[in-house]
Order: sequence, then structure tokens, then C-alpha cells
Amino acid sequence: MLELLAQTGGGGGGGGVVAGIVGLFIFALYIGVIILIIAGFWKTFAKAGQPGWAALIPIYNIIVLLQVAGRPIWWIILFLIPVVSLIVAIIVALDVAKNFGKSVGFAIGLILLPFIFYPILGFGSAQYNPKV
Repeated sequence: MLELLAQTGGGGGGGGVVAGIVGLFIFALYIGVIILIIAGFWKTFAKAGQPGWAALIPIYNIIVLLQVAGRPIWWIILFLIPVVSLIVAIIVALDVAKNFGKSVGFAIGLILLPFIFYPILGFGSAQYNPKV
């Protein structure tokens, strides 16, 4: 019996198939979340009078997000500093929410669940009204 198991490679040949299906599902879920975030950014940028396609360009999308938030473009440098970038991202999310007439709670949603809250911001009824 042990000799037969050794020749066939164990006995559970379907484990690799299940792992492949699970991996494919996780990959599809990951791609779906990325598409949701990009669509949300695209619509949010368009509502703010910025080019929506900017959501597709890695560094440029942060520059446009800073413009939507009403922050200076040089803040892009702050995004390159490891711990500072987290604080700057929170400030930018607060400013974006404020410029769309949303609360601090909504800004927390933008920080923690961007794949839900940016599409809500972009596709919802919120109007861009930057502070002067």
C-alpha cells in the first residue's frame, strides 16, 4: 500500500486544482477592487473639473488628488516619506471629503475603505465645492 502511494504521489491529487481555483478567485477579487478604486477616482476627478484619465497615471493621480483637496503640489514630496505619507494621506482625505461637503466620518471611509467610498463620492450626488 505504501509503495502504491509513493508511486502515485500521495493520494490527494486534487489539492493543486482547488488551490488554483482559490488563487484565481482571490486574483479576480483583487482586480475588481482595483477597478472600483480607479472608477471612483476617475469620477471624483471629473466632478472636480480635473481629467478623469489621471486616475490611471501613478504619480500624476496623486498630484491631481492634491489639487482636488486644495493642497499644494509640492506635498507630493511628503508622500515619499514613509510615516509622513500616512499623515498626509489622512489630511488629503479629510480635505477631499470637506470639498465635497462630506463629514469626517466619510473621510475615514475614504481612508479605510477607498474601494467603497471613492465610487460613492464619484457616482453619488455630492458636488465639488472647494473652500476658497
